[in-house]
Parts: sequence; structure tokens; C-alpha cells
Amino acid sequence: MHPAPSVILFTTFSGLGFGLLFWLGINPNPPTGWVAFVFFAIAYLGAVGGLLASTFHLGHPERALKAFSQWKTSWLSREGICAVATLLIMALYGAGLVFFGAHWAPLGWLGALGALATVFTTSMIYAQLKTVPRWKHWTTPALFLLLSLGGGALLAGNVRFALPLLIIAGVLQAFAWFHGDGRFAASGTTMETATGLGHIGTVRAFEPPHTGTNYLMKEFIHVVGRKHALQLRVIALVLGFVVPVLMLLMTFHHWNALVAVVSHIAGVLALRWLFFAQAEHVVGLYYGKR
Repeated sequence: MHPAPSVILFTTFSGLGFGLLFWLGINPNPPTGWVAFVFFAIAYLGAVGGLLASTFHLGHPERALKAFSQWKTSWLSREGICAVATLLIMALYGAGLVFFGAHWAPLGWLGALGALATVFTTSMIYAQLKTVPRWKHWTTPALFLLLSLGGGALLAGNVRFALPLLIIAGVLQAFAWFHGDGRFAASGTTMETATGLGHIGTVRAFEPPHTGTNYLMKEFIHVVGRKHALQLRVIALVLGFVVPVLMLLMTFHHWNALVAVVSHIAGVLALRWLFFAQAEHVVGLYYGKR
């Protein structure tokens, strides 16, 4: 799949933002006043900024509001509804902490649940696609949730939960890569099954469908060299998990925390690039790109 920058930014920062909102919502002793304002500002910059970034990948952004009406069948619509509801609930919860020093716990719990639901619905936009075997697996929503919770805990300064969540996410990410590399072949999707001509013999394209690239080739076919993919995976694991974990294991210092956060964000950006770039769509079979 084409790794569009807007979608990479969306899946990275919205996950972090909603993850931070989750921890703010369930915190039994949340910050108040200006400290609360800073935390909520960071969370909303990530969540709202990520959602806005995603609109740049739409062909007709002005029609985005119509997506909310398709909640019965569309995970994208469900994501939008969950996101708006969560942001409104957490805005009320945050206002109580910032302006009144009031901890309206039930609102926080409801908002935290909404944050998890938003991240889950985002993940299901990809995990539901049978045409992308690498994504259609339980590891896709699991990683979205773990990265959101781990990154959110890191932003919240919650070392107790950030440390194990980042370790688990790193291990699961390595497993997802290892298992995902063979998922396309294991799906059994071939030119023979796609055309229904397998009973005749081996099917191959007589000639290319057209002389130049088209929309399908631009959006759904992206070839990454095996060598470069391996290098990027190592970089993503080191920046996204190893460095933050090492920083968290050291004696707490604001500089350590800053390095951990910046490194994790850089690592997740690399992870998201690979998430899209290595996702093979079955349409690539027809263009000889498999």
C-alpha cells in the first residue's frame, strides 16, 4: 500500500493522543489547574491533529461529514462517531479539572472507554480488509491498542504501566512482522483463484493491462526491498521500544523522559510507514507486482 504521509501522521499521533486521554480519564488522582491544561492540550493536539491529518488523504474532504451516517456498515464511520463523542466527554472532564479543580470520575471513565473504542475502530478499518492478508489478523488491533496505551502512559509519565506495555508491544510487533511475511502466501490468493481458471492450468497475464500507472497501482502497490525493510524494522524497534525502555529504567530525569518520548514517536512513525508500505494488496497480482 502507498504509505501516504497524512495517514502515517494520523495513525501515529491520534493513537498517542487518545492513549493519553485514556490514562487521564482513569487517573484516581489527576492533575488540576495549569498542569492539567498542559496534559489535555498535548492529548488534544495529538488526537485532533491526527484526525485532521487523515482528511488530507480524502479525495473530497468536504464530504467527510457524510461518513458519520454509515455507522451500521463502516468502521470509518464508527471511528468518527467514537472520536467525536470521546473528545466532547473528555472536554467536559478536562474543564472540571482545569477550571474548577473538580474530579468528575464517571466522566473520566466514560471518556477513557471512548478513547479505547476510538483506537479499536481505527484498527478495524485495516484489520477487516480481506484484500490485505498482512492486516487481516488479530495482531493489527492488538498492536494499535498496545501502542496507544504504551505511548499514552509514556506521555502521562506513568512509568509503572509504560514499561511493561512497551516491552509487550515490541515483542508483539516482532511477531507480527515474522508471521505477517508469509500471510499473503498462506491466504491462497493467486491469479488462478482470482480468475476461476485454475482448473485449466497456470494463469498468467498475456500483457500489461495498460502502458502507464493508474490509481490502483499508485495507491495499492508499493514495493519495499527486503534489505531496506529489515533495516527499517531494526531502527523502528530500537527507537520505538528499546531506547524508551532503557530511559525508563534509569533514574528519573526530565531529559530522560524527553528522550524516551521523542524516540518512541520516531519509532512509531517508522512502524507506521512499514505498516502501509509492506501491506500487499491482492490487486498487485494483476500487475505482476507480487
